[in-house]
Amino acid sequence: MTPTADHGPAARRLAGLLAAIPDSAPAMPTPCPDMDLAALLDHVHGLSIAFAMAAAKDRPEGGSPPPSAAAANLAPDWRVRIPAALDALAAAWRVPGAREGTTEAGGIEMPGDVAASVALNEIVVHGWDVARATGQPYDAGTDEVEACLAFVGPSVEESGGAGIEGLFGPAVAVPADAGPLDRLIALTGRDPAWTPPHGSPVRRTPAP
Repeated sequence: MTPTADHGPAARRLAGLLAAIPDSAPAMPTPCPDMDLAALLDHVHGLSIAFAMAAAKDRPEGGSPPPSAAAANLAPDWRVRIPAALDALAAAWRVPGAREGTTEAGGIEMPGDVAASVALNEIVVHGWDVARATGQPYDAGTDEVEACLAFVGPSVEESGGAGIEGLFGPAVAVPADAGPLDRLIALTGRDPAWTPPHGSPVRRTPAP
């Protein structure tokens, strides 16, 4: 069984990043080449719902499609909906038995413990995406990163560094002394040194 960590801290961290995103930011680029921030937030919302359902073994009739990633689908009240969905995801994976048996997410059948690992990796890595796109600090917990590396590392090694279809692109090379979070980010096809292109909107701290 792949080791995992409680989803709560990563979910709260990602939700906390949303409060500092200015209204002008959703069109800004992210470390995900095919997603602007609005599309990424739509994806986070959808995957949060999908993996909460996976924890509960709640399988939609006919299966569920992969979470969307479309700016046009981002709900106007995303600042409320996404944190609520992230909270529900974390709570669902704390229920006894959530990691047992098999489940389904995004149309893919998988063991419960694997689904838990995918969910954790998604919110940890996409939290980094959102933080990096909006110029905010990001410091994932050691247990979270170790659990994600234990899941991602063997999968990337098995693929020869070519990436995992539907999850992330080819691995990026990093120095031998790179820290655990940078290694995780690189394994999931991102450049840990990525910064928004010059001229992109910058983070604005909300007024108290």
